Amino acid sequence: MDPGYRTPLVDFFRRGEVARDVRLVAAQGALAPRAHEQVALLILLVDDPDASIAAIAQATLDALPVEPLRGFLARADVPDQMREFFAARGITAGPEAAADAQAPVGEPPAPGDTAETEDDEANPAVLSTLPIAERMKLAMKGTRAHRAQLIRDSNKLVAAAVLSSPKLTEVEVEAFAKMANVTEDVLRIIATNRAWMKNYGVMWGLARNPKTPPAISMGLLSRLNERDLKAITMDRNVPEALRLAARKFIVKAKH
Repeated sequence: MDPGYRTPLVDFFRRGEVARDVRLVAAQGALAPRAHEQVALLILLVDDPDASIAAIAQATLDALPVEPLRGFLARADVPDQMREFFAARGITAGPEAAADAQAPVGEPPAPGDTAETEDDEANPAVLSTLPIAERMKLAMKGTRAHRAQLIRDSNKLVAAAVLSSPKLTEVEVEAFAKMANVTEDVLRIIATNRAWMKNYGVMWGLARNPKTPPAISMGLLSRLNERDLKAITMDRNVPEALRLAARKFIVKAKH
């Protein structure tokens, strides 16, 4: 069943593009740091083609404490599909909505998961030795320094986990949009997020990033101001076709 909730990470699970070891961690309810993703992944995994993973996901769902779950279901930001899924299992929304959807249902945050210190450092050499599931946990639950390193991870699931982190800020997304050492998948995900694309800095970063797929950067030219269009016409790092298109927009604007 489709849980009706979307994040870059949840979408990878929906498309069946996640390795068994990562699905196993998610089926145990230990991957996602907030209730929406935790529940969405469990709903998807009860139908997993691997019977053992489906059974673990079902057991995790059965073990969720009922009252906190009912409080979560009463939140206005919970999709109807989630409510319908649990209603079919005899669990309905409670009379009072849970105030906080950041913590998973029935799983208190582990010590240190919620701490965010500006001077925390993530050692790339250490991070690269961790299993994918552990890197994904850090991507979603770790610090700004962890996210800055893991957004460049060669595994698309890890990078998607960074973009699904509840701690992620628009300032970070703007920085990611300018990075030429992230995968195209990262830039595509950013470009499809309407909320992020309302931020001019994010849009400008994507438009000028030589790694951005041309179809995306071309589509952003009409939204740029004249100063930034001129900057693109002189930027030798971007494709020549983009520079030419930017010049045409400038000429068109003057006539």
